[in-house]
Amino acid sequence: MQSLTLFSYKQTNSNLKIYIKYMVSHRCKLAVKSVLDKMGLHYGTVDLGKVEVEEDLTEAQQQGLKEGLSKVGLLMMDDRKAVLIEKIKSIVIEMVHYTDKWPLVNFSDYLAEKLHQDYNHLSHLFSEVTGTTIERFIIAHKIELVKELLLYDELSLTEISYRLNYSSVAHLSTQFKNVTGLTPTYFKQLKQFKQRINLEDV
Repeated sequence: MQSLTLFSYKQTNSNLKIYIKYMVSHRCKLAVKSVLDKMGLHYGTVDLGKVEVEEDLTEAQQQGLKEGLSKVGLLMMDDRKAVLIEKIKSIVIEMVHYTDKWPLVNFSDYLAEKLHQDYNHLSHLFSEVTGTTIERFIIAHKIELVKELLLYDELSLTEISYRLNYSSVAHLSTQFKNVTGLTPTYFKQLKQFKQRINLEDV
């Protein structure tokens, strides 16, 4: 069996990101928290496929964490795979939130070209680690940006749909409702109403 090593990614808050294979349910998150608690480790975010530990780990702690996770059917990802997951997320976030022009090719081809990897491999790895697909990850970020742009009230729904590469306003509206349960128009009205109530209560 290939040995697994701890992947640590230094952020500005000095937390270590640890990626965990097969962590795809709420029960898995609870199991991971239990292992961390038993080891006396301090941690912040515990997401599907990822946990942030607040301290540097000794080799003994790394090994203890591996063994503890293994007992509940989970495995820590190796450095290479963990870095690849981060790259996929970064490319998606960059594309959705920080660029005005979408790729002229399908995103699957775009991602494969950027990372020099087969898209099927990338897609399988991403789903295995995060519990969601790359496509759903993209949609989630697009909808969050739609919410933000609706509240800014600087662009029309047609302009938002064009900016985010939707085929039509109807396509955007359908996807928005599937994710949020609300139409874009109702979401905007609801948020404005809540903001007015909050202001009046001040």
